[in-house]
Amino acid sequence: MSAQNPLVPISPLSGPFSGPLVGNDWLAPRLGAPGLVVLDASVGAHRGAAHGVSPARRAWVRIPGARPFDIDGALSDHSSPLPHTMPGAGQFTEEMRSLGVDDAGTVVVYDAAGIYSSARAWWMLRAMGFDRAAVLDGGLPAWAAAGQPLEGGDLVAAWPRGDFTARPRAGLVVGSSEVVAALADPASAVFDARSRERFSGAAPEPRPGLRGGHMPNALNLPFGETQHEGRMRPAPELRAAFSDLSGGREKMVFSCGSGVTACILALGAELAGYRELSVYDGSWSEWGLPSDLPVVTGEAESGGPLP
Repeated sequence: MSAQNPLVPISPLSGPFSGPLVGNDWLAPRLGAPGLVVLDASVGAHRGAAHGVSPARRAWVRIPGARPFDIDGALSDHSSPLPHTMPGAGQFTEEMRSLGVDDAGTVVVYDAAGIYSSARAWWMLRAMGFDRAAVLDGGLPAWAAAGQPLEGGDLVAAWPRGDFTARPRAGLVVGSSEVVAALADPASAVFDARSRERFSGAAPEPRPGLRGGHMPNALNLPFGETQHEGRMRPAPELRAAFSDLSGGREKMVFSCGSGVTACILALGAELAGYRELSVYDGSWSEWGLPSDLPVVTGEAESGGPLP
């Protein structure tokens, strides 16, 4: 690390936190700082195998010092039949402590796809009462493209246990009954982050057994449209996108396929200045199952894709 980029200690006394989104210029000089934990929240094919390394060996190319926030594994509740279900407070507490996260610490999360599952990790932390967390804008691709340092090889858990304690907040992660109520509430807007083809029912669902289409009165904002060249769009553009679709409604619920990319919309709305936000944990993996939950097909009114 050069003299122009010294390590900067991170603590609650270091001033206002710049989350929920930070760039390489914020993270790079702070790597290794006391209290800062960097978490790799990559999922599926993005995890390890995306870099040509076997995930079974828990080895992957990563930001130096990064630790695995395993949404596919211990950071989902596998007693649920639905994928990526939010774990309980006890399980979440244990996993964060095992990753060395402290209540008074700071967390930066990223993923190997850019901004994909890292937003899910950020929202989970927030839902569990932890506010000093941020997503790395552009994720690992932007970090590597900027020539920032990387490390590989087997993971060696050499960090001390943290003292994190989950303090769940009501309303940040919701179920189908809350979504039904929001769809009927003129003050609420329900956003679906899936592609336009899946939303309309023109494309099949990737998970077998699910109905095609969308919730009545839902609004379609594909998660990729909140980004430009792998980074989140500026706050004014995000505000315009949400406002155009919601008609000025400030209370928002976000859904997607399995509760992961819905959190990208939550991140975008947070950056745009919205505060009454919820994520539907079951998302289409639950709503799309054969049931009495209503499904319609065809295109909904939309402001169209952002330029």
